Amino acid sequence: MARFGMTPKDLGFYDLFEQDTANLVVAGEKLVDLFENYEDVEAKVKHLKELEHEGDAITHEIVRRVHRTFVTPIDREDITLLAHSLDDVMDFIEAAGRTAYLYRITQPTDRAKQLAGIVARVTHKLNEAMPRLRRGDQYPWILKQCVQINSLENEADDVKNAALAELFDACQLDTCDVIKWREIYEHLENATDRAEDVANVLEGIVLKHA
Repeated sequence: MARFGMTPKDLGFYDLFEQDTANLVVAGEKLVDLFENYEDVEAKVKHLKELEHEGDAITHEIVRRVHRTFVTPIDREDITLLAHSLDDVMDFIEAAGRTAYLYRITQPTDRAKQLAGIVARVTHKLNEAMPRLRRGDQYPWILKQCVQINSLENEADDVKNAALAELFDACQLDTCDVIKWREIYEHLENATDRAEDVANVLEGIVLKHA
């Protein structure tokens, strides 16, 4: 009688997710550098675009593997959702830098610098959590990180709301400048929103497999 061994799970998904969050950390730090040292803007924005393309390539590879892998380490829908949520974070990071360049912003506001800093902190949190996803004994730690990411998203909400209020209270900017900064603030805060989505997916995976 023939005996068949169990098909091993493709653990390469974990490697790809870790590559993705490492790439996000670089993008978050480059975003901070862009707003803190607002020079060579075109080159810095181009680098953000390159990082965004790298993130896209990782996302495509994850999705390709989902369709070609017989046994996945976690549920397929969770893998796909996690990949797209991470991709969304990168998209908004890149969009914030690109918009500042396209709108010919001459000098970032302090609020933009604050938001960029929060985005960078969130990317570091994601990068710290992701390698632990492959280890069940680290699941409680991941849950704590998810709470911290949610707190950072709330902080970004507060900063964005304060920034918008200042735009309309100051009455020192023309309408075009108000529109420009409102969009940039939205991109920055959206990056933290999508990071919270990642945290929610991670939390769901942890609770499902704990």
